[in-house]
Amino acid sequence: MATGLTEFLDNFVKSHDNRQLLAFPLAVLALSLVVLLVSFVSSGSPLILGMEFQGGTQISLETTESPAVLENMYSSYPITDVRQAGSRVIMQFGIMDNEQQRQLEEDVMGRYSNVQIQQVGPVYGQELQVQALQALAISFIGMAIIVFLIFRTLIPSAAVILSAFSDIAIAAAFMRVAGIELSLGTLAALLMLIGYSVDSDILLTNRVLKRRGPVEEKISRAMHTGITMTTTTLAALTAMFIVSTFAYLVVPSFTQITLLSQISIVLIAGLFADMMNTWLLNTGILRWYSLKPEFRGRYNR
Repeated sequence: MATGLTEFLDNFVKSHDNRQLLAFPLAVLALSLVVLLVSFVSSGSPLILGMEFQGGTQISLETTESPAVLENMYSSYPITDVRQAGSRVIMQFGIMDNEQQRQLEEDVMGRYSNVQIQQVGPVYGQELQVQALQALAISFIGMAIIVFLIFRTLIPSAAVILSAFSDIAIAAAFMRVAGIELSLGTLAALLMLIGYSVDSDILLTNRVLKRRGPVEEKISRAMHTGITMTTTTLAALTAMFIVSTFAYLVVPSFTQITLLSQISIVLIAGLFADMMNTWLLNTGILRWYSLKPEFRGRYNR
């Protein structure tokens, strides 16, 4: 798979000029930003906030009743989600006053056994929102500083940063369209994408700017290494997604692990975006930069 994909991308890059390589990734980035902007204008947040970031109550219980039956049974409460997780059903509720919260807990505890209740207050949820934004900003700024210190050249460094930003924006837009909530787990996935993106982009940039040989040949060698790395990671993430999402259908004693399922699917979407941004967007910028008349002798030898 990796070899076939590498050959396809290599031929595609060689047969298209730099503007053509940049067009598609930039169009996808623009569309992703529009999705996030529309979501922000309509709901006040670019992503669907999970319980950790907006507050609420999550109840996990063992029952043979379907999620639809439970949703109808507790419709008088601010129920936001009901889903099956193996032999258990997970219900999520929005913010409630103390009396309503007490009534809900007494009702559930009286009806079902092996009940787990998790509650997050709205103030704590807002604090987590701020901390999440700070984590993303600090990670991104730190990455930008390290990249610039490594290459000490504006355009190649900016290309790496643009590629990483595009990976995050596309993955976030995918989450919004797919209805995946921003939780502590999916936030971790977005932070991991910064590392994955920088890894492949620095590989490409380092090969083009610091290795000897024709630019096209250096890009091809970097692409072979980079695609192999990425497809290996994608294979592992795909296995994790299948096991955490569907294993309970084969082995009833297993439960669906929603956290791992969401982390893996966000990373899968982000890595596909990273392949596009690294081998089209970043490659187009680097090829244009290294083949400029004033740099041709420095990088193409």
